[in-house]
Amino acid sequence: MNSEIQSSKPDLYVVARIIKSLKEKNKVNKTTLAISTGLAYDKLVRYLDWMENKSFIIIDENGLVVLTKTGLEVYDELVQWILKHVGQLKFPRLRPRT
Repeated sequence: MNSEIQSSKPDLYVVARIIKSLKEKNKVNKTTLAISTGLAYDKLVRYLDWMENKSFIIIDENGLVVLTKTGLEVYDELVQWILKHVGQLKFPRLRPRT
């Protein structure tokens, strides 16, 4: 795993954005997921490594990213925490890649 994510805490809004996209798309390849979340591919891969180690996702034999039951539960808990302590759930608007 890349030391950047491992040595620092992940951005929970990024984690939530990835999970939200997976909820909407069910199974998706990494490139499509990077585009739908607005993340650079290399940054997405680092997050996916971290999320796979936490059992939030699996990457199947075809290379598709799949949300696990644990990942879905984490998303629900994270959204509730944000709503309780921040007051609103607002993911930053992403600029389309050019």
